[in-house]
Amino acid sequence: MSTALLEDIRVLDLTNVLAGPFAGYQLALQGADVLKIEMPGSGDLARQLGADRALSEDLLGASFLAQNAGKRSLTLNLKNPAGKETLLRAVRDADVLVENFRPGVMDRLGVGWETLRHENPGLVYCAISGFGQSGPMRERPAYDQIVQGLSGMMSVTGTPDVTPLRAGFPVADTLGGMAAGYAIAAALVRRARTGEGALLDVSMLEAALTAMGWVTSNYLITGRAPQPMGNENFTAAPSGTFTTADGHLNIAANRQQQFATLCRLIGRDDLLTNPHFAHPADRKTHRDELRAEVEDGLALRTAKEWEEILSDAGVPAARVLTVPDALGLDQLAARGFVHRLPFPDGRDRLLEVLGSAIQVDGAPTGPHTPPPLLGEHTDTVLAELGYGAREIEEMRAKGAV
Repeated sequence: MSTALLEDIRVLDLTNVLAGPFAGYQLALQGADVLKIEMPGSGDLARQLGADRALSEDLLGASFLAQNAGKRSLTLNLKNPAGKETLLRAVRDADVLVENFRPGVMDRLGVGWETLRHENPGLVYCAISGFGQSGPMRERPAYDQIVQGLSGMMSVTGTPDVTPLRAGFPVADTLGGMAAGYAIAAALVRRARTGEGALLDVSMLEAALTAMGWVTSNYLITGRAPQPMGNENFTAAPSGTFTTADGHLNIAANRQQQFATLCRLIGRDDLLTNPHFAHPADRKTHRDELRAEVEDGLALRTAKEWEEILSDAGVPAARVLTVPDALGLDQLAARGFVHRLPFPDGRDRLLEVLGSAIQVDGAPTGPHTPPPLLGEHTDTVLAELGYGAREIEEMRAKGAV
């Protein structure tokens, strides 16, 4: 049985930079044929982004390479009549179209939802934007940091002395892309049952707020505005980041039994009879005092030692790692999470990219081909759409591809 859950699903990916390409990448990882439609000459802006300047100058920026393996690249100038006609032809045989232009751009190009659904009533059309396709903020530009700020994320990240603070990675973009991938999969299920296409309107702002969980629900339900607490967990104590003999350790002793086990293992059974720590609510009230006592016991061993001792005893605990250390975990290697591919332009090095967080039937899912060079598959895809060699050359001469 194939582990490619989206096998035979064709996706037209008109997206740029991160939220949209991330959504398309998740679909490609599950076996969809993702056609990345890019502007001739420049392509996705992410081709010019990343820590390696030389790669960016070659239109193979690290930001692009990370989210586009397994896709094919077709260049189309949608402002050119022939380019627009080619997109319409591609839509007739497609299952999904994803775009993350500002609201209204696709309509102005003449290839908006109403036009495309006329060409293919079963099309799943997914529009990703900062604020959604409706509302007073719909036309505002939005990047990840803009959404992090507007959602309240930055107001609860950091400490009372150091806030607002941006998360160290583009979490709002990623959440928007993940929400889009989920919505597309759900729409394909409905289409399989009814034959109906769908218009999906994904708001990065709303995806960010949805993901904030207890932070938003505590305010909505109790009226209590959340405050930044650094590495502490406001729902329990001791639960946060603690100092050991050689580094930092996260501990989440949220249950009474876990707290009792922690006290026993660090040699501090006396904490169990201390009236300041007897009840979970007391431990939250006196969390700073409790932290000092727990760290006194943790100072006897290294973070790695405590991670193993506490985890084996049923107390959630783990070191605070750097990104390189995290990617080097034996756990990830055992599950085949990092995938190695040939470099797109044939240079003598391997490209490492992340696969899916989801295994299918016990097997890891990852890309089978490297990210495409700009326009690498243009002629192949146009031939699949029925264009002859002479037509393709004429389109190229007109600047359509």
